[in-house]
This record gives sequence, structure tokens and C-alpha cells, in this order.
Amino acid sequence: MRSIVSINIGKPFKVQYDMDRNFRSAIQKRPVTGKTYLDFLGFEGDQVADLRYHGGRDKAVCVYSVDHFPFWEKELSQSLSPGAFGENLTLKNVNEHEVRIGDIFKIGEAEVQCSQPRQPCHKLNKVFNYQKMACRVQTTGYSGFYMRVLKPGWLQSSDPFELLKPDPHGISVDDANRLMHEDKKNPSKLKKILSLEALSQEWRDIYEKRLNVALKILK
Repeated sequence: MRSIVSINIGKPFKVQYDMDRNFRSAIQKRPVTGKTYLDFLGFEGDQVADLRYHGGRDKAVCVYSVDHFPFWEKELSQSLSPGAFGENLTLKNVNEHEVRIGDIFKIGEAEVQCSQPRQPCHKLNKVFNYQKMACRVQTTGYSGFYMRVLKPGWLQSSDPFELLKPDPHGISVDDANRLMHEDKKNPSKLKKILSLEALSQEWRDIYEKRLNVALKILK
């Protein structure tokens, strides 16, 4: 049964790496207790440091599965806590193979919809002090995903993570990841994923450019 392990929020601060270097990020989230309000742009009290790549309506909520933690703890030789990947929702019994782009879930009073996979970035390398981290997230497919908020409301970690309406196209987060990182120039798959109204604008722009290139090559 899908469930919420924790709701996590955070604010930007300086993250130190390589002894004397740092960058500003809100990637390290901390669990909160009690009811928390979720609006169209995210959880009350949560912030992002770089609005060019994070946040906004398509990426209001970042989700990651605690089911991946044992793998990463072995890979990194360190223990992990909820919020370690910068996720707002740490979930259990949820994975990228099962969740589809466009799936709508109910959490407490709120309703949310999967919009795209989480894109690994260089900050993960620095936070975990592991230069292959972003690449490993990409190759394993343990990316997590983003959700937009369809209906704001109050929720808490004891609320169920309930699938309200599955997307009929059946394109999973894992499928989207593979198309982004591996099978990059498949016209039929690109057309199929571009037919999804729920797909985020950011990933739509990337797929549209790739489809145009792929169609030109076929001419």
C-alpha cells in the first residue's frame, strides 16, 4: 500500500563542498509534523533557491521513494533520512515504473498530478560528495518525480497517498526517463509522450525539439 513517510520543507542556505566552496540551495529538506498546507506553488514554508530549474506550477511538489534508500546507502556508504534528495514528499511502496505521467493522486484535502520525472543535476554530486551521483540517478532510473497541484488543501503524513485517476495513456515516469536519456530520437515514442496534456512544459519543449530533429533526419 502506498503511504507517506514524511512531508519535508526547507529554505535556501549555503551548502559547502570541496572544503572551501559553496553554493546556495534548498535541497536539504527536513520533515515537518502536523498539518501542512499545499498550494499551487508548493508547501507553505518551503522555498527553492533557483527558480530557473526548480519550482513553479509544473514542479510544485518533488517526490522520492524511501524504497530506493537501501540501494543508495550501500552505494554511498552512508545512512539517509527523509528529505535527503530534496523531496517534499518521501513515499513508500511507490516507484517510477508504476507511476504514470498524468496520474492524479489525493492526499488529505489536496489533489496532485504527476507532471515529469525529477531531472538529476550537479548539485546532487556536491551534496553527497560523489561525482557520479547525478549520472547514477539517471542510469538507475531512481529519479523520483514532480507533481503539479490541481486542488490545494491541508495534508499530513498520516494521510494515504491514494491514486484517484490513472492516466489512460500508460506512459510511466520510467518510460519518460528512458526517452529522455536513452531512446532519445524515437519519433513514435516522442509523438506519444507529446500527446500527454499533463506533461510539463519544460520536458515538452525538449521532446518537441528532438522530434523535429528526428523527423528531419528521416526525410
